[in-house]
Amino acid sequence: MKSIKTKLKLNNQQKTILAKHAGVARHAYNWGLATCIKEYEETKKRPSAITLHKRLVAEVKSINPWYYEVSKCAPQQALRDLDRAFKNFLTIPERGFPKFKKKGRKDSFYLEGSIKIFQGNYIQLPRIGVVKTYEILPPVPVKNVTVASFRGASLTKKADSWYISFKYNFEPCPTEKARETIGVDIGINTLATCSDGTKFANVKAYRQAKKRLVRHQRAVSKKVIGSKNRRKAVKKLAKLHKKVADIRADALHKLTSWLAKNHSTIVIEV
Repeated sequence: MKSIKTKLKLNNQQKTILAKHAGVARHAYNWGLATCIKEYEETKKRPSAITLHKRLVAEVKSINPWYYEVSKCAPQQALRDLDRAFKNFLTIPERGFPKFKKKGRKDSFYLEGSIKIFQGNYIQLPRIGVVKTYEILPPVPVKNVTVASFRGASLTKKADSWYISFKYNFEPCPTEKARETIGVDIGINTLATCSDGTKFANVKAYRQAKKRLVRHQRAVSKKVIGSKNRRKAVKKLAKLHKKVADIRADALHKLTSWLAKNHSTIVIEV
């Protein structure tokens, strides 16, 4: 299996419908968690994901018609995720007890059904329609996808963006190696110096963006806490942080891809 995660190019109407799906998934998860806590306190038993879904349809959907504005997969998968979170807590206590989800913190939802990729960077999603991606997608059958946003999580997280991810069957094709072994020396002035003389420059993304980061950070500090202007300033600062992170990640991906495709053994200084 090979996984793909790429950013979606959305208009305001599409952002609204994605936010509705994420909101329904979050509501179902929080309702399920509250129900499980209450049931355990009363009976010392926790309802399963199937039982929770039956009660959700009977007790919650009937009084919240906005549930029917989104795909049924979103709340169903949210309850499955809750069930898995409880199992992880029981088997791996370090994972911690499941927590209630907050709006704008790692919003996500799951879709399955009639999903189709066409024209390179367009994908058809159930109840949402056709959305466009920034990258060309492989022409492969897709059974399910996860759509996620990380808006407002922190200044270091992805800013005001929606991403789609999915897996598909992939047949690896080994590439012809230029040489068997290569040594790599990680440095500061250069990102990496290889034993064959190849050098990869250090992009120094933070240094290039430092003045703009300082200016945006100063703008945030001058705004009133809780105001709309502060949220706008934080959004601008987050986008710049994301750009710096993307430049670094791009340089690392290019380096590691070149090393893996052209060499059988890679020796790196520790």
